[in-house]
Amino acid sequence: METQFLNRKEGTLAYTDYGGSGTPVIMLPGIGALRREYRFLAPKLKEAGFRAFTVDLRGLGESSVPWKTYDVPSVGSDIIALIEHLNAGSAHLIGTSFSAAPIILIAAEHPEVVLSLVLITGFVRTAKINPFMKVLFWFMANNPWRVQTWAMYYKMLYPTQKPADFKDYLDKLTENLAQPGRFDASNALANSSRQPSEEGMRRVKAPTLVIMGSKDPDFPNPEAEGKIIAEQTGGTLVMIEGAGHYPQTEMPEKTTPILIEFLKQSTLEQTR
Repeated sequence: METQFLNRKEGTLAYTDYGGSGTPVIMLPGIGALRREYRFLAPKLKEAGFRAFTVDLRGLGESSVPWKTYDVPSVGSDIIALIEHLNAGSAHLIGTSFSAAPIILIAAEHPEVVLSLVLITGFVRTAKINPFMKVLFWFMANNPWRVQTWAMYYKMLYPTQKPADFKDYLDKLTENLAQPGRFDASNALANSSRQPSEEGMRRVKAPTLVIMGSKDPDFPNPEAEGKIIAEQTGGTLVMIEGAGHYPQTEMPEKTTPILIEFLKQSTLEQTR
């Protein structure tokens, strides 16, 4: 797939258009990840009649680096700009981990551009993190081998099974994070305030699906966190049994049908 670019005042965003002529779906990866995170989901969305887009976060993947700001509102503004650039009018938004936060903010402040939200293992609150992971995050950000440490940690996020192309993806991911400024961008996004999304959750009116992996090591209790997010956004929680932090990649056979059914139903509701 050819990479396309959107020029913004601070830098350039990289995205992929998977084609199709249906309702647009825009997918944002987690921090320290690439838009290829959705390599299994995006083609299936196209097959299901949607027009699928994946985008690299500012500072990561093929998007430019550095940017002046790395926070929830700035990433949200990037996605609004992309929707305008695509002349989409409105879109379904999917965000994993950190990226669930900016799409919540978009839905709260610009409901007219949001058809639905899918929040996958979202870090959207100032929530308690697994104490071991808190120490690990600090170590990853403060040692000379931080990219290698991240790679070791990343493997833990797939506790049950890894996709066949996992090594190839991880090699490309670590190569990207080793480029000047990229790990710093990821770290800045990770440490940015979740107050905008935390305050925005109760203002979400769009249909919302919350997906959590039952074995996600980032959360002391993934199901409890998912219930809080679903309750505050008025959404529906689905647990993917055995999955970690990236259920759409670790267990696409379980996650993809749930996502597609939700998106189809949300599209029907919007057109009634």
